[in-house]
Amino acid sequence: MGDRLQPVLAGVVTAVVGFASSFTVVLAGLRAVGASEAQAASGLLTVSVAAGICATWLGLRHRMPIAIAWSTPGAALLVATGPVPGGWPAAVGAFALCGLLIVAAGLFPALGRAVAAIPAPVAAAMLAGVLLPLCTAPVRALVEVPALAAPVIVTWLVLHRFAPRWAVPAALVAAALAIALTTTGVGVTPGDLRPVVSPTVPTFTLPAVFGLALPLFLVTMAAQNVPGTAVLRGFGYRPPLAPALRATGLASALGAATGGHAVNLAAITAALAAGPDAHPDPDRRWIASVTAGIGLALLGLGAGAATTLVLLSPPVLIEAVAGLALLGALAGALTAALTTPPAPPSPAMPLVPATPLVPATPPSPATTSASAMPFASAVPLVPATPVVASTALPAPATPVLASTALPEPTTATASAVVSDPRSREAAVVTFVVTASGVSLLGVGGAFWGLLAGWLMLLLFRRRRPVPAA
Repeated sequence: MGDRLQPVLAGVVTAVVGFASSFTVVLAGLRAVGASEAQAASGLLTVSVAAGICATWLGLRHRMPIAIAWSTPGAALLVATGPVPGGWPAAVGAFALCGLLIVAAGLFPALGRAVAAIPAPVAAAMLAGVLLPLCTAPVRALVEVPALAAPVIVTWLVLHRFAPRWAVPAALVAAALAIALTTTGVGVTPGDLRPVVSPTVPTFTLPAVFGLALPLFLVTMAAQNVPGTAVLRGFGYRPPLAPALRATGLASALGAATGGHAVNLAAITAALAAGPDAHPDPDRRWIASVTAGIGLALLGLGAGAATTLVLLSPPVLIEAVAGLALLGALAGALTAALTTPPAPPSPAMPLVPATPLVPATPPSPATTSASAMPFASAVPLVPATPVVASTALPAPATPVLASTALPEPTTATASAVVSDPRSREAAVVTFVVTASGVSLLGVGGAFWGLLAGWLMLLLFRRRRPVPAA
C-alpha cells in the first residue's frame, strides 16, 4: 500500500500546485486575445483535460513520469499580444496552427533543428519581453488596490522564503480571501460554477499566424518542451520526445476549437513527479505523473469557479498573482539573454560529449545541456535552467533545477555566436521591442522582437576572413 501511496500523493501535489499556481495566467491570456467569460472558462477546462489525458496516456504507455502542463509562457504571450485582427476566432485558428506545428516538430526532426537554430540569447530575450508586462502587475496592483494587493504580496514573500513550492497557491488563497471580504452585493449562482464548453469555429488570418501562432509555437517549444525533456534526462530517463510532441500537439490542435491554447511537456512539475520525492524507485514514479494527469483533468472541471473568482476581483489583482508566478522565469530569461556562457571547447575536443543517455545519477545542473536531444544540432533554444523550468511556478528545492548556469553549447560555432558581446545587444533589442507591445500590420510585438534581434545579429555579424590562396 505504501509503495503506491507515495507516488499517488506526489501526483496530487503536482496537480494542485500546477493548477493553482498558473491558472490565472491562462485566464488572463485568453481574455486578452478576445475570449468572453464563457470562452475563457472553456479554454481553461480544455487545456486541463487535454494535459491530463496526455499525461495519463504517455505515463501508462512508456512507464515514465512524463508530466504534461498547459503552456504558461504561451499564456503570458497572449497577454502581451492582446487582441488580434479577426478577434477570438482568429486566435482560435492560431491555437490550432500552433498545435499542428508541434505535431510537425515530432514528425520531422529538421523542423526541430530549425527552431533550435535561433540563438539562445535572442530566444530568451523574447521570452523576457513576453513576461515583463505581467511581472510588473504586482507593483501596479500595490499602487491601485493596496488593501488587496499588500496581503497577497506579503503572503507570497513569506512562503517564497520558507516553502517556495506553495508560495503562489498561498498568494492565490490570500487574494480569494481578500476578494470575499471586500466584495458585496454580487450574487454567484450555481450555474456560474459549472463546467463550460464553448466551441468556436476557427478562422485563419496572416496577422494571427505571424503575430500569435508562430510566437506561441516558439515559446512553447523553448520554454516547456525542450527543458521538460532535459529535466527528465537529468533524473536518468530517456524520454520519448517525438511521441510526446505528437501527442501534445494533436491535443492542442483538437482543443483549440474550445479555447485551449497549447499543452506541452511540464518543467517544474516534471521535477515534482520524476524526482526521488515521488518514489525511491525510478521505475515507480510514473504513477505520480499519471495521478497528476488525472488530478489536473478533475481540477479543470472547476474552471467555471476559477473564472468566477477572477471576474469578482479587480483585473490588476489577478494579474499580480500571475506576475508573482512568473518572476522567477523573468529573472532566468534575462540571465540567459545577457550572461556570457563558458568558452568554446578546444578543437581537439569532441563537439558532443559521449555521455550516457541514462546516467546512474542526475547530472550537475551546470553541465546539463540539450546535446543529447534530437534538436541539438545547433545551439539550444533556451538552457535547461529556471529560464524555462520556472515558467509555471517558483523553483522548488530540486538540485536538478537549482542552477542558472548556461549549458555549454554543442558546437564551437554556436558557442562563438552566443558568447559574442554583440549578441547581448541583439538580445536587448529583442527584449525591448517585444516588451513594448507594438503592433505593426496587425502583428504583435513578439514577432517583431524576434525579427529585430535577428536583424541585429545579421547587421553586426563579422565577416569571416578569406583564406589566402
